[in-house]
Amino acid sequence: MNTLAEPLEMSLPAVSKHLRVLENAGLITRGREAQFRPCALNVDPLRVVADWTEQYRPIWEARFDAMEEILKTIKGENHE
Repeated sequence: MNTLAEPLEMSLPAVSKHLRVLENAGLITRGREAQFRPCALNVDPLRVVADWTEQYRPIWEARFDAMEEILKTIKGENHE
């Protein structure tokens, strides 16, 4: 776990807590090999979320495009 904590500038207990949360959420699984606890990413729950959010992409893109046009209009009015 030192190799995880070091580049993240986190303490070992903080890394352990984050891994425990991910494991409890079903996003990773942890094994045991001697003194090591290798982790593996479980992508299935992430795919479910990605698929669910993807259906809303066109709606949000249209809203952001409309917002951009409104902001351009407002900006243009302020520079007259």
